[in-house]
Amino acid sequence: MALENMLRNLYTLQLIDLNLDELEELKGDLPTETRELEERVAGLQAKLRELEHTMKAAFASRDTADNEIVSLNAKMEKYKVQQFQVRNNKEYDALTKEMDGAVGTIARLEKEMETLEAKATMARTEIETTKGELEEVNKILEEKRQALAEVSKTTEEEELKCKHERQKMLARIKKSDLTMYERIRRAKKGKAVVPVRRGACGGCFNKVPPQMLLELRQNNKFYTCEHCGRIIVSDEIAEAASQSA
Repeated sequence: MALENMLRNLYTLQLIDLNLDELEELKGDLPTETRELEERVAGLQAKLRELEHTMKAAFASRDTADNEIVSLNAKMEKYKVQQFQVRNNKEYDALTKEMDGAVGTIARLEKEMETLEAKATMARTEIETTKGELEEVNKILEEKRQALAEVSKTTEEEELKCKHERQKMLARIKKSDLTMYERIRRAKKGKAVVPVRRGACGGCFNKVPPQMLLELRQNNKFYTCEHCGRIIVSDEIAEAASQSA
């Protein structure tokens, strides 16, 4: 009796899931399209954040370099004044070395500033392009969401009812049985439990051996189709489940 209840519960769950699948199919490609657009929006938003960070960091580094150049130029002016105040060649050479170092550093910083300016400008241009793309994708996403909402209105009541029935049924099924059911369902395009119809598997339509048919009607053994691996149940269980579903 326990096995018969298990099979009846699994077949009832299968009927509920098939109904949910049909309701989902009424929505067409809208759920998939909406989900893909949402992922695209998330990707563009992440790209935008990265570009803005790159631009701000480049401008900040450019400003730091610019301030350092201003500071070095101020030192250069002091060095020029000090050139006329040196007392010996040693002081003059040391001062000249400081000035040469400052000139080299300024030249390096100016090149860095050019590179940073170009990097920031390129990021800013790409930001504007990405913002435009994001705006367009968001517009399409909103249209898809509205269309999906309209379709969902027509199926909402039936869908909620099925989901409620599904939750009640899950409470009656052992976790290990549910895991097996879900695994077969994923592998067999939504059909994990099927009845025998005219001596054949209701999933792949291959003939079921006569001996298995006889034993199957007793509802005291668990069988899977030798050809497709689906769980097969007797007509009696199928009818009982259909009436209660």
